[in-house]
Amino acid sequence: MTERTDAQGPGAEDRAPFADELLTWAATYGRHDLPWQRDRTAYRVWVSEIMLQQTQVATVIPYYERFMRRFPDVRALAAAPQDDVLHHWSGLGYYARARNLHAAARLIQAKYGGSFPDELDQVHALPGVGRSTAGAILTLAGGQRHPILDGNVKRVLARYHLVEGWPGDPKVERGLWTLAEAHTPERERAAAYTQAIMDLGAMVCKRSKPLCGGCPVVEGCAAQLAKRQEEFPHKRPRKATPLKTVRMLIVVREDVQQVLLERRPPAGIWGGLWSFPEQPLKEDPSEWIETQLRAEVRDSQKWQVLRHTFSHYALDITPQVLRISAPPEGVMEGTSRLWYNVGELPEIGLAAPVEKLLSRLGDAAS
Repeated sequence: MTERTDAQGPGAEDRAPFADELLTWAATYGRHDLPWQRDRTAYRVWVSEIMLQQTQVATVIPYYERFMRRFPDVRALAAAPQDDVLHHWSGLGYYARARNLHAAARLIQAKYGGSFPDELDQVHALPGVGRSTAGAILTLAGGQRHPILDGNVKRVLARYHLVEGWPGDPKVERGLWTLAEAHTPERERAAAYTQAIMDLGAMVCKRSKPLCGGCPVVEGCAAQLAKRQEEFPHKRPRKATPLKTVRMLIVVREDVQQVLLERRPPAGIWGGLWSFPEQPLKEDPSEWIETQLRAEVRDSQKWQVLRHTFSHYALDITPQVLRISAPPEGVMEGTSRLWYNVGELPEIGLAAPVEKLLSRLGDAAS
């Protein structure tokens, strides 16, 4: 077979065999008992698709099951406080997903009476739902036919058709959408095919060391025929990862053994979660305590730097434990700050490094 590098889509002679081989393979080797495949509703599929963005299936499953127990339907999610939603998301990362999920549930409740919309443009318009996610929800749960283009599908198609270029480039992405549309079979088989191609990407056509010997479409794969499968899809052009620094103030009231938390702004990293107060390393923590809490520092201890890596930069956190006298009454009024008992993790949304530091503080206090 000749290499297909123009991403114009397969001809009729290629389209049916590709889907046929994939569906035959999936019937035996595909995943058929994932939690969101049971009692498959648009809501359950939607939550799973959002959780699975940039997160592996094995990691998602326990979070998904816990989330579903607490928020079994759109109405329950829409009615919940944001803190509760973020608490049940804590540890999954990329918290904008949880905030968007919550906002979308409230929109569905207000605009559609709690019933999940069934038109592609309506679903695509929900906060945090892209074209591929919208298509996956309506195909898997609604029996419709829509192509999808998540990371697994991009990888399969980029290799099968030897698509040059980084998939995030708009021109390359348009070509991949053309291929996705062309390969998606008729409506009656679309849901099974969609699950099959996602399974193939996750289980066989892996990012590194793809298991080409177990691939049902290996004979037509241009990348494998060229022995270049490890090169595809092309990686994003590399940029130096910036390093930022911050001091986290772990402020402990000695009189009642409580620690100070404050809610982060809704936008930005850990948006809406609870964290420790922060300040630049060049500033004096004692001055912050005096200015913000009108209290006195009785003891100060600096912990080892903790590095937390995001997709676009790394953050070096310097934790500093500050034991203070009791602040004056009323100092917390009108603020987004809270005192919590040391050693008792609060049931609110916490950034991952904050949860680690709270656990360490609790261990030290016990």
